[in-house]
Amino acid sequence: MASFLRTTRRVEFCETDMAGIVHFSNFYKWMEQAEHDFFRMLGLTIVNHQSDGSTIGWPRVSASCRFESPAHYDDVLDVFLSVQRIGVKSLTYNVEFSCGGRPVARGSMKSVSCTVRPGQPLQSVEIPEEYLAKIHEYSPEDEQSS
Repeated sequence: MASFLRTTRRVEFCETDMAGIVHFSNFYKWMEQAEHDFFRMLGLTIVNHQSDGSTIGWPRVSASCRFESPAHYDDVLDVFLSVQRIGVKSLTYNVEFSCGGRPVARGSMKSVSCTVRPGQPLQSVEIPEEYLAKIHEYSPEDEQSS
């Protein structure tokens, strides 16, 4: 998989379960952290405050993860994130975790660009142009679809 973000993280003791392996829920947290790191790498933010008092945010609408081999306390994981699809209002990511070249887990996550206004429901909006321009710099040629 072509990676657009590569990072590492060390497994902390508090992230393991009674069997001494990483608790599955941490992979979802780490996928979200990789997305945030990707936005930072692009000079963007996951929470974009607007002049009208609203905020553009990126809630996740789906996430999945397949676990291939265990990771343990003090393992150093390589995390690779790529943009699988750029939609009109959403981004879909693939995330791979490995340890010393051994596949550990593979995940997918879809985030939707939304306007958040106090006291009102979330409203999906088209991905802001400044975001699209920077994402396209690091992503393969991809046709936009809804």
